[in-house]
Amino acid sequence: VLEGCAYINGSPQNTFVPGCVELAQKHGAMICGDDFKSGQTKMKSVLADYLVSCGVKIKTMVTYNHLGNNDMYQLTDEVMWKPKSASKSRVIEDIAQSNGLLYKRDELPDHVVVVKYVPFLGDSKRDVSEYTSEAFLNSHYTTIMHNSALDSILCAPLIVDLAILAELFDRVRLRQLPPDEPSSSQFGKHDDAQEFHKMHSVMSVLGFFMKIPLTPPGEPIINALNRQRGCIDNMLRALVGLPPENHLLLASKIGAVHQ
Repeated sequence: VLEGCAYINGSPQNTFVPGCVELAQKHGAMICGDDFKSGQTKMKSVLADYLVSCGVKIKTMVTYNHLGNNDMYQLTDEVMWKPKSASKSRVIEDIAQSNGLLYKRDELPDHVVVVKYVPFLGDSKRDVSEYTSEAFLNSHYTTIMHNSALDSILCAPLIVDLAILAELFDRVRLRQLPPDEPSSSQFGKHDDAQEFHKMHSVMSVLGFFMKIPLTPPGEPIINALNRQRGCIDNMLRALVGLPPENHLLLASKIGAVHQ
């Protein structure tokens, strides 16, 4: 941070305390966190978003992980486990609260996360998840999943993508147009470099890769994977002068008006 380089926190520890965030802003360093979202948690954010969007109320989520690498060994320490447990548990909060018909204010599913260190398995990660929901007429709907993968192979591409995107967004310069200036103005017409500034040091745009996305003050945390991916897509579209993609396709839906 002191050297102005991007810093990405792939662990659940509370690295970005307020003082660290202020330091990053002071030195113009881009930061992103917290805790890589690679396996079970990514699947959880997709499935929870799908069920809640379909009007199915998730009542319980019980997930179990075991493997034998150094990452899991560290979690046998209760102090190390607490932030990891929090990051895994908070991933569905905004998804549940987005549907006020299913969940009352501050109501969340019962969420239990269990991890076990099994040395023999090494980097081979196993996880089992069970979701029990209420569907039509309060009938129960249960989904059970089992996944097996190499933990390091899940994380490696995230690191590559984050390095590339962090470098890209570190180069972006923005300028807010005055109210009386048309939005079609070209960058080449402005010679005053002071009018342009960097993006906020906290790269919330990369929340797609994180269990607990770090956000600037006042910005809500978004955990739904499709919304996170849409944020990156639309940011890249904006950088090349394209409008955001909203999937409305209004022109085709009002075609009869033009006939």
